[in-house]
Amino acid sequence: MARHLITSALPYINGIKHLGNMVGSMLPADVYARYLRQTGHEVLYICATDEHGTPAELAAKEQGIPVADFCAQAHDAQKAVYDGFALAFDHFGRSSSPQNAEITQHFARKLNENGFIEERAIRQVYSPADGRFLPDRYVEGTCPHCGYDKARGDQCENCTRVLDPTDLINPRSAISGSTELEIRETKHLFLLQSKLQVEVEAWIDEVAGEWPHLASSIARKWLTEGLNDRAITRDLDWGVPVPADTWPELAADGKVFYVWFDAPIEYIGSTKEWADQDPENRDWKSWWYEPNGASDVRYTEFMAKDNVPFHSVMFPATEMGVREPWKKVDYLKAFNWLTYYGGKFSTSQKRGVFTDQALALLPADYWRYFLIANAPESDDSSFTWEHFTATVNKDLADTLGNFVNRVLSFSKKRFGEEVPAGGEPAEAEQKLGAEISRLLAEYEEQMEALQFRKAAAALRALWSAGNSYLEEKAPWLEIKTNPEGAALTLRTAMNLIHLYSVVSEPFIPSSAAAMRAAFELPGDEGRTWVSAEEATALTTVPAGTPFTVPPVLFAKITDEDLESYKERFGGEPQA
Repeated sequence: MARHLITSALPYINGIKHLGNMVGSMLPADVYARYLRQTGHEVLYICATDEHGTPAELAAKEQGIPVADFCAQAHDAQKAVYDGFALAFDHFGRSSSPQNAEITQHFARKLNENGFIEERAIRQVYSPADGRFLPDRYVEGTCPHCGYDKARGDQCENCTRVLDPTDLINPRSAISGSTELEIRETKHLFLLQSKLQVEVEAWIDEVAGEWPHLASSIARKWLTEGLNDRAITRDLDWGVPVPADTWPELAADGKVFYVWFDAPIEYIGSTKEWADQDPENRDWKSWWYEPNGASDVRYTEFMAKDNVPFHSVMFPATEMGVREPWKKVDYLKAFNWLTYYGGKFSTSQKRGVFTDQALALLPADYWRYFLIANAPESDDSSFTWEHFTATVNKDLADTLGNFVNRVLSFSKKRFGEEVPAGGEPAEAEQKLGAEISRLLAEYEEQMEALQFRKAAAALRALWSAGNSYLEEKAPWLEIKTNPEGAALTLRTAMNLIHLYSVVSEPFIPSSAAAMRAAFELPGDEGRTWVSAEEATALTTVPAGTPFTVPPVLFAKITDEDLESYKERFGGEPQA
């Protein structure tokens, strides 16, 4: 079996993320990782909090705590939410780790040795009151385009215009509020991406043909416009320090690497964090360094479309410039936006549902299934409470949950707490087995292709097939004239429940575990996937197997619930 390295875009440390962030990176990566593990592959799923940059420093300042303490607390808070969503990372690291600093500085030194880093003098805002140069986001003022008085030096959040600090009217320091600002000359390191353009283009031509159109088109658009040299250092207190052995003057000035440079390297850093926890049994280089085995690794990245340029062009350019055989992405799965009633989720404006709020309302499986079944793959998709309620009630409560409860409750009532025997499978069971095998193959095909909405539709069809069989056989009537036939029907349906518990696990792991735990099958805990033969035969759970009826898997969302959610979170389309 293949070795699969999976990464999802690093969530920024500042604040709990909304549902759009979840479905655009971490959740589909988790679904895919779970599927690959079940089907026998070796998988390493890596993620981390992205902790450097101006927003972290400003947020820590607002709370009056050191930025290191702020990031540590925020990392734990985010990790708790992701645990709540049952995201099965192999490691969830931190870009502020010593491992990331070590590898980032190594990359910078190698890029410099190979002629891809240049020291340049630029003019930048300086605050005498603060005694420091101010990064773009440390400068606030009035937007010259819309008049918003809290615009930042890089962008106006109100009208979304990209800005320079010198564009602002009445600029002030975000640290001290001082308006006595000056423009002074300072030095920064620039990554000479322009010198790597031809190599990146050749690589994109080689690998991006199998990528989703969204990912490949964004990469090609950036290359068509041309790769520009970009500053990779900033004047911040928090970040990976510029190494003094290579740039003593800049190190003495307190320069750190810019977050866009060190954050992608944290994928490697986080893998080393994972390996350092058990160095005798884990080799991080076997996943990332081709001479150590990474050439045999299939590397898949998951991210929303705004992150594609950094991962499809900029980070590969960095890896190429190092002139060492580091593993580059094989497949980049990009997502469009999930909107909230047609408008953007907004952390700052508290618009939409955030992941911690979601878990406080309903179990994670409700959200996991809805988000993946409506993943914004080919276009943006919209979250509405009406759509969410209809999906949960129809697919989870009625189609799957009701099937499980009806079968197990009726069998317990009429045949006791062991799977009944009944007669030999007949035409209806043979027809069902063939259909289940066909639908399972369709599900597997879509999962292999990373087509999540289509995979969800195939999974839903598997659930529906059980209901159709149950309605056709009607064991509640059959038992009156043919108890053996009713027992066969229920035994077959129980085998379907067990099959559902296996194949539904990537989407709804907690509910899948509850379904599987209903049957006392020795050794079943280590079961992986369902073979085509098992799907056709439907005999994995033999007669005589003890079983219990689990609690209701999915409670329906009532009209009263729906109205309360809309009242709390808003339910009107955004302009």
